[in-house]
Amino acid sequence: MTVASIDMGTNTILLLIAKVNLESDKIKTLENFYRIPRIGKGLLPGNPIPDENIKRMFGVLDEYSEIINKYGCEKILVTGTNAFRIASNTSTIIEKIKEKFGYELNVVPGKDEAKLSYLGATEDYYGHKNLLVIDIGGGSTEISHGTDSSIHFSKSYPVGVVTLTEKLFKSDPPSIENVNNFIEYLQDFINNVSDNAGEIDTGIAIAGTPTTLACIKLNLKDYNEELVEGSTLSKEELNNFIKELSKLSSKDIVQKYSIVVKGREDVLLAGTIILSEIVNRLNLPEIKVSTKGIRYGAIVYWINSRKSSH
Repeated sequence: MTVASIDMGTNTILLLIAKVNLESDKIKTLENFYRIPRIGKGLLPGNPIPDENIKRMFGVLDEYSEIINKYGCEKILVTGTNAFRIASNTSTIIEKIKEKFGYELNVVPGKDEAKLSYLGATEDYYGHKNLLVIDIGGGSTEISHGTDSSIHFSKSYPVGVVTLTEKLFKSDPPSIENVNNFIEYLQDFINNVSDNAGEIDTGIAIAGTPTTLACIKLNLKDYNEELVEGSTLSKEELNNFIKELSKLSSKDIVQKYSIVVKGREDVLLAGTIILSEIVNRLNLPEIKVSTKGIRYGAIVYWINSRKSSH
């Protein structure tokens, strides 16, 4: 069965087309697509997602619906995260998407988002004890901890690269004071993560920040999922990235690192600081990078739900 899974985030909209074997539960990736319409640009809790953001979102969905039709997908899963949790016009957007594309946008609570991130990222790590998954998004960061497919702890925090860049970085590049304020702002979040993480053998980071940093480390001019998947970022490398990125404007970052950073150039420093603060506090020597996440987790969850209802 061919399945499409769309992850509608605050910064990105991702599409996974996969072959699912319903006998063996195996998921085989056919193709992944990535777009950065930044739905959550300028969005504050309780306010509507602005019209121009909705327009960009529908532009991406138009493109994706053609791909989904081309593949003849029999099941389409659409998952909405933080931007849709905090916006006042989400129900209208859900109706418009249903009307235009026939898709059911499922807006998941933060805790469930953390679980989906975990299910998506950990499949290749079963057999490792004490897995920690860090999903740094545009509007929130999800932390989950478990062993194999059983999750011991999962939580969503209102710490996102788009929202915090807009809130705390007042110039481009940000001043040293801005960066210090940012780190200070993160401390309650980091303390909570540290209190709940428990013992960790393998840390896995997903979403645009770690995958982009991996591309830079590997000197990739274009994004290559196979090379990025399973690569590592050490504590030292993250600290060096912060030193480097904090000196550069968004424009300089694109010039220096090419197309792989496009659409993330202004939020990459924020994401790197968040990741580095977690890794430092938990004293992890390195973190594994996974290209998988919610769009994979949504399929795993759907497969499991089918089994339990049959």
